[in-house]
Amino acid sequence: MKLYVITHKDLTPSQQAVQAGHALAEYLLKRPRDSKWNNGTLVYLGVENKFELEKLIYKFETRNIKWIGFTEPDLNNEITAIVTEYNGSLISGLDLL
Repeated sequence: MKLYVITHKDLTPSQQAVQAGHALAEYLLKRPRDSKWNNGTLVYLGVENKFELEKLIYKFETRNIKWIGFTEPDLNNEITAIVTEYNGSLISGLDLL
């Protein structure tokens, strides 16, 4: 089972790494009960900017796709990264980080 960590690429590479780490930690704290991920494969993906991440979240929400995100206090509580077990068409074209 793969776990997908998605952040936006208008953050610096080090910010992307930190925000992805925060989102993964948030996932581990709030992990869904029906999660099938057991410390297996992690896939890091990127969208172009925060607006694209927000659009992806909206698509997840409207399709009842589970995700957990992290908002960064130092960036005006902006959502900077999300984690999902979903592996369908909504993320298939995203760039690997």
